[in-house]
Amino acid sequence: MEASLHRRAAGRLIGGWSLALLLAGCATPRPSREASSAGTSTPSDNWSGRLSLQVESNPPQSFAALFDLRGSPERGTLTLTSPIGSTLAELNWSPTEAVLRNGNETRRYESVDALLIAATGAAIPVRALFGWLAGRDERVAGWQPDLQQIAQGRLRVVRETPAPRTDLRIVFEQS
Repeated sequence: MEASLHRRAAGRLIGGWSLALLLAGCATPRPSREASSAGTSTPSDNWSGRLSLQVESNPPQSFAALFDLRGSPERGTLTLTSPIGSTLAELNWSPTEAVLRNGNETRRYESVDALLIAATGAAIPVRALFGWLAGRDERVAGWQPDLQQIAQGRLRVVRETPAPRTDLRIVFEQS
């Protein structure tokens, strides 16, 4: 029974971090207006680094992982790994669905937003995160981004309301 509780708790943490990483993955830079007006598609970007997420729920949840993100806000892949290199989860998304693969389990959702809500119980502002990683101070009710170290590849975003308080920290680089 204790092993079952541990697996469920680990699954919740992986799901929560997967969502957080997915959001971070959706925070790739937007193409310039020149590229858009020329009729070219959104360029793919690669992001990697580490993240940590703390949710002050009952019981409290926290998670840390390495991540590798490839793609764009509309279509991409996010792989989460442990510090020793074991794959914890892989997320794939497109305009029509989002898929979370965790070991032998696969869960499908109609959108990235639905995936995040199911995993964290909260609507994480994907488009705002995209702006925050690009260094823009986009306002979303309840969320407070700290962009002071964005040029050094560090982002911290805290959500105070609605509860539970959520603290997301990302250290990243773009390749």
